[in-house]
Amino acid sequence: MHWIALSPLPCADAPADRLPGQDESLRLWSWRALQFTPRVALADGVVVLEIAASERLFGGRRALLRQFFEKNQPHPSVEWSQGATSLVAIGRLLERLQARQHGTPGPAATPPAQLPLAALAAARPHLATLQRLGCRTWGELRALPRGGLARRFGQGLLDALDQAFGEQPERYPWLTLPEAFDEPLELPAHVESAGALLFGARRLLTLLHAWLQARQQGALVLRLGWQMDRRRNGPTEGHLLVRTAEPTLDMAHFERLLAEHLARVTLAAPAVALRLATVETAPLPGASASLLLEDRRQGDSLHQLVERLSARLGADQVQRVEPRADHRPERMQAWSAAVDAPELIAAGGHPTLGKGQKGTEKRPRKPAQTPASACGAAPATAAAVGASLQPDALYPTWLLATPQPLAVQRHRPLYQGPLTLLAGPQRIEAAWWEPDASGTTAAPAALRDYFIARSSQAGLLWIYRERLAQAGAQPGWFLHGFFA
Repeated sequence: MHWIALSPLPCADAPADRLPGQDESLRLWSWRALQFTPRVALADGVVVLEIAASERLFGGRRALLRQFFEKNQPHPSVEWSQGATSLVAIGRLLERLQARQHGTPGPAATPPAQLPLAALAAARPHLATLQRLGCRTWGELRALPRGGLARRFGQGLLDALDQAFGEQPERYPWLTLPEAFDEPLELPAHVESAGALLFGARRLLTLLHAWLQARQQGALVLRLGWQMDRRRNGPTEGHLLVRTAEPTLDMAHFERLLAEHLARVTLAAPAVALRLATVETAPLPGASASLLLEDRRQGDSLHQLVERLSARLGADQVQRVEPRADHRPERMQAWSAAVDAPELIAAGGHPTLGKGQKGTEKRPRKPAQTPASACGAAPATAAAVGASLQPDALYPTWLLATPQPLAVQRHRPLYQGPLTLLAGPQRIEAAWWEPDASGTTAAPAALRDYFIARSSQAGLLWIYRERLAQAGAQPGWFLHGFFA
């Protein structure tokens, strides 16, 4: 067996009356240790883990220790030692921590018989008596008669010595991960600004990262709550939800999202504590093992960009095109918040993004392709050109939200002068099943013939002619779009 004992070093902002290992750093390292072995426990105020059974899985002891202490290191500094038993590892660790307090480097591997009695938890209640007997090390204590030690100090001291030297098995209540992450954090001082809460949230995100890694999960929705000073008049609690499109371990992305959301929060009273909880998690997707650079994703993904912009500008200001099954051009698409479609973005879709506007124009799903030779063509030639075009090729670059009626002179539409029809007609008959204004009977909603027309002033236009009079509309010509 091979045991590791470790204790996080105190943070610079930790309260003076809090000993190392008594804050979230101890829990962080214990959760991280569960990624490498299920045999993790808390003993004598430190984390102990037995790694002998996991060495082969990670390529040997040195490779396991390298991954545990060096790979992906967002964790606080730690002091650690190792030994054949957990008590030996703990004794060496405490000896090194004592030497660190005096500013001297601790010994690398003190033999068990030479470890000081203060490093053995069972001997500390009797330390003064044992020192008067001349016992200062584990070896000297072990050399005393066992019967006299048991009668004077109890059987527990002898059992601890036997466990330290491997003569009795060691039993611990092994740690397990909580089913859900929900961790509080007491702030070292009252926080007046919401943006300053990010410092404490960063510590909780580091703890969340260890929990997610141990459970092989990715976070989808997080809830950050804060408790405010109850002595002030007003609300005593507040919270915000942060969502991402796909499960992720990228705490830097969550930190950026939290920063954008907190920048728009105003605290009604100083905050005194934080609480971070997972609302939704999911198993992590498999990552590509390709060595080719082009097969590995570089920089932020699309959903990360969309989420960061939505958090900064507002969900309604970052939108995507949502196609609809409707032949009417003005209803072929709709704009919706891009952050509200995580399944599309996470599936590798490429939605068209734009800043939300309140104007009267919107972009259709496809740009137009105009015929090469159409000006001045005879009616038969225009019909031939229209027949050779694909229907989708007639859609313009810019579509009006509401068609604009056109004046007509001698059965010819006008827009800043007479228009010349170049291609068409493209006939649309749709939505006849929809009810009329009264909602009782069905009426044809779109009976149109679309044409590409040329204006000497405005260029290429997309116009249509109503075939029959509609309820609330007059038959005639209408402008519906512009070609770039």
